[in-house]
Amino acid sequence: MSSSSYSSSTSSPTPSMSAVSPPKSSFEMDDDVPPRLAADKTEPPLKKTLHTAVYISLWIFISNLTILFNKWLIDTQGFRFPILLTCWHLVFATIATQVLARTTTLLDSRKKLPLTPRLYARTILPIGIFYSGSLVCSNVVYLYLSVPFIQMLKAAAPVAVLFTSWAWRVAEPNLASFLNVLWIVAGVALASVGEIHFSLIGFMYQMGGIVFEAIRIIMIQVLLSGDGMKMDPLVGLYYFAPVCAVMNFLVAIPSELPTFTWAAVSKVGVGMLFLNASIAFLLNVTSVFLIGRTSGLVMTLTGIFKNILLILVSIIIWNTKISFMQTVGYAIALAGLTYYSLGYEQLSKLFQSSATWASGVWGATSAASRGSGSSASRRCVLISFFIFGGLFVFVAALQHYDPSTKSLKLPAWFGTE
Repeated sequence: MSSSSYSSSTSSPTPSMSAVSPPKSSFEMDDDVPPRLAADKTEPPLKKTLHTAVYISLWIFISNLTILFNKWLIDTQGFRFPILLTCWHLVFATIATQVLARTTTLLDSRKKLPLTPRLYARTILPIGIFYSGSLVCSNVVYLYLSVPFIQMLKAAAPVAVLFTSWAWRVAEPNLASFLNVLWIVAGVALASVGEIHFSLIGFMYQMGGIVFEAIRIIMIQVLLSGDGMKMDPLVGLYYFAPVCAVMNFLVAIPSELPTFTWAAVSKVGVGMLFLNASIAFLLNVTSVFLIGRTSGLVMTLTGIFKNILLILVSIIIWNTKISFMQTVGYAIALAGLTYYSLGYEQLSKLFQSSATWASGVWGATSAASRGSGSSASRRCVLISFFIFGGLFVFVAALQHYDPSTKSLKLPAWFGTE
């Protein structure tokens, strides 16, 4: 439920991340972090491209739908039991993965894991405890903050991961990474100052969720980085969901159970809660099919686009007012996050590919020169163009958006008055 889609295995480092590249989430649950990448599967190029586009689109849609659905249930519909809702999701996921393990081959990779009861107690249990803390904080925050502001704060997640990796000595501190994360922190701080309906307790819950998640990610890297311990999202869910369900329930006993009544369930409907848990679980299924079908560059840019789209949709649904300072702060944080995720060399190659491709398309060059760039480079250029072009339009449009009428009030010089 946190939107937070950032694998249970160590991913390859990028130039900007010194000695560590934070592993992706081993399972998504209600996460919005792109799934980790594995080795490519052999498929015809056209078929693979079409499949990849479909899977990416599904991942964007289901990830954002999960977050919006959770916010709608907890805030709009008044089901103010976010910890119990998370617990229900985890119970549903536990049952679903057990059924899939016995009726399909989707979780057969779990049989290759050298997971003994002792190893389970030393790895899965402690990681599950911190993941439970992340889920609790990331869902309670829906009671206090808007979805756009939550997404802006999540831009600081890599900062927490980097500092945690330094504390655990998984990576060595270096000035370049430190300056990079300072840029992200500055952007998030500016977005926080510009938040119109700022809630300190909501801010603290979100920061707590980010810290818990950072510790969990580094623990995965330290405890599950051995050979044969790699898990795809569904297998990770198979092992972690039961632990997290128990931990969340223990937290809910003193905090939510005393005030919980079945009238709250009747108000939103059992069917709606079942649908909510099904969509959250479906996010893990789409992540499994997306693994290994595209590059880290495309997934990074896709994740940025997904977050911008989520902010836009939530603004329209809940009439959220965004200040100019907030949009500028988020744009600064996104720029720093993109550089942190891709690194200078990757961005330089992308820029060079963009320049070459653009000169081939718009210049008076031959058809051969227009096709000189690789199809992957052209796709990255197009994706990045639409992402940053959309960000520019997004920042500009929000300054004239009127939540009361759900319309854009354009200035007189635009020719509308």
